[in-house]
Amino acid sequence: MSEERFSLIVPKIKQQYIYNLLKKGKRLDNRKFDEMRPIKIKTGIIPNAEGSAEVHLGDTIVLTGVKISVTNPYPDQPDKGTLIVNSEFPPVASPDFEPGPPDENAIELARIIDRGLRKPEAIDFSSLCIIPGKKVYGVWVDIYVLNHNGNLVDAAGISTLAALLNTKYRKAEVNQQGEVVLKEELINLKVINYPIYLTFGKILDYILFDMNLEEEAMSQCKLTTIISGGGKICGLQKSGIGYFTPEELDYIIKKSLSMYQSVKDLILKNVNI
Repeated sequence: MSEERFSLIVPKIKQQYIYNLLKKGKRLDNRKFDEMRPIKIKTGIIPNAEGSAEVHLGDTIVLTGVKISVTNPYPDQPDKGTLIVNSEFPPVASPDFEPGPPDENAIELARIIDRGLRKPEAIDFSSLCIIPGKKVYGVWVDIYVLNHNGNLVDAAGISTLAALLNTKYRKAEVNQQGEVVLKEELINLKVINYPIYLTFGKILDYILFDMNLEEEAMSQCKLTTIISGGGKICGLQKSGIGYFTPEELDYIIKKSLSMYQSVKDLILKNVNI
């Protein structure tokens, strides 16, 4: 995140050990530089939500719930459903998180996830229109960090996509009085583009994918690429006070585009789509 601070301090002797491993092309957990940590996905775990998913990305755990209800459309999009994304960083997930309203890091995470859903229209918002200009379905996405061990953006992106794919909502009909009536029949939410969030970090001159918390604490900067359906870049988000050279940016973008399909397939396999 833009102003993210870590209470975690990696001892200098361990930093030097990690640096020596990087020089040998290795990481502390034996992964390759471009290798993702193991992921586990559980869907449908919040009974009162229209969709939900819990994702374990290594030891990072993120839970996403989706609620859908009838609301008013935005004035500039009268025939499309609405979208609101929120995220919460409860103190139980990390000593860095404090109680109270969402801070700028939680707000930034929500905005990054929102951008990846809204920009490529990952959801078929037109299908969520009930009465043009009057009533549409609103989609509320709530992201909860349950354990922070690095790379919250990618974990939140995976859990959000899995939760949306798990979402079913009640069919709406308009009666003779012009009122919206919700039936018992359930409809699958139409997810038409699958945004994938891929975050790379820089330690010294080494570019690492899916950094854990120790690696993030040692990194100078991070860059998240958002790849949508069709393998197109629909967003970039840089954080940290360091910089990426043009060559490093070129590598990250090319690597992200090449990884998109395999990461997407891995997610879909885990959610049985």
